[in-house]
Amino acid sequence: MPDRILVVDDEEPIREIVASMLGTAGYVCKQAASGMEALAILTSGEEFELMLSDLMMAELDGIGLLERTKERYPDMPVVMVTAVHDISVALAAIRNGAYDYLLKPFEREQLLNTVSRALENRRLKVENRTYQTNLESLVKARTDQLQQALRDLERSYDITLQALGDALDLKDRETEGHSRRVTAFTMAIARAMGLPPEEVATIARGAFLHDIGKMAIPDKILNKPGKLDDNETAIMREHCFKGYQIVKKIPFLTEASDIIYSHQERFDGTGYPRGLKGKEIPLGARIFSIADTLDAITSDRVYRRARPMSAARKEILDWSGRQFDPEVVEVFMQMPDEIFEELRRAIGGQGEIPPPPEPPSDPLARSASGKP
Repeated sequence: MPDRILVVDDEEPIREIVASMLGTAGYVCKQAASGMEALAILTSGEEFELMLSDLMMAELDGIGLLERTKERYPDMPVVMVTAVHDISVALAAIRNGAYDYLLKPFEREQLLNTVSRALENRRLKVENRTYQTNLESLVKARTDQLQQALRDLERSYDITLQALGDALDLKDRETEGHSRRVTAFTMAIARAMGLPPEEVATIARGAFLHDIGKMAIPDKILNKPGKLDDNETAIMREHCFKGYQIVKKIPFLTEASDIIYSHQERFDGTGYPRGLKGKEIPLGARIFSIADTLDAITSDRVYRRARPMSAARKEILDWSGRQFDPEVVEVFMQMPDEIFEELRRAIGGQGEIPPPPEPPSDPLARSASGKP
């Protein structure tokens, strides 16, 4: 399809000559006798690949026409035509956005060469923008695909983790459902602390897999009904490090592995396996510690009935600064009971958190299984 050119000049003979030269070269021309007429033609919706405009015209001169059209029609180059042999006038036109200028009188070849260069410049700009747009669309599409693939991969990881956690609950039946509940409680406290979603997700994975190391503990020790002897206690305590070793080699779980390693540490430094103290303990492990105690106290065990939320709150508050991080305790104490009760109901673990009054006093268990 031939390029369309708008020829603007208030002298009809010049318009006719220019249009004739361009027409014989295969271009389609339309004429305008003034800047205002040219503006009206453009505003009507007609599209042109190039505009040739006289500089000196009544009502609306070439510069004025250029200023009104350059932003609205950025793809249309403008070549100014002038009889004023003053380079400053031509430079002013170019500064205002004109592609080039022609000095009257000009030869046919001079006109055609200038028009050809202007149209080629337009073509390259349009192609470049189209390429950039297509490239951006392609990059966005590829980025969306990559993000979806990462989400799918992350989801598959989480499904695998869920299966591991469920397998552990089956191995240690005394704490069945514990992994899901303590994860939900940990996430609720982390969110109440205002942690970003990605950090909450990492903490959740560490909480869910906190006891994964117990897969390596002999069943006769893990499920022993009575109290563990010193040797058995030492073996049981190895589950933190064993869990860390299992998980740390998975890049997706590197940060979560630190929570698994540290989930039995105490704020005052009396925990195990490394005796970490205060802020040396990963924040996720400090949050988990409270969630773990909450679930341990408010869940049924073979050696005692579940105790009410009030007992859990009192226990956690009493051990603030010793077993628990006081800052996390403060956030937990401000959270309503309904949050944890609803989470327990949603997970379906052992009914609701029991209300007061408390049952007869039993030895408190600050770990989910009552074992180290």
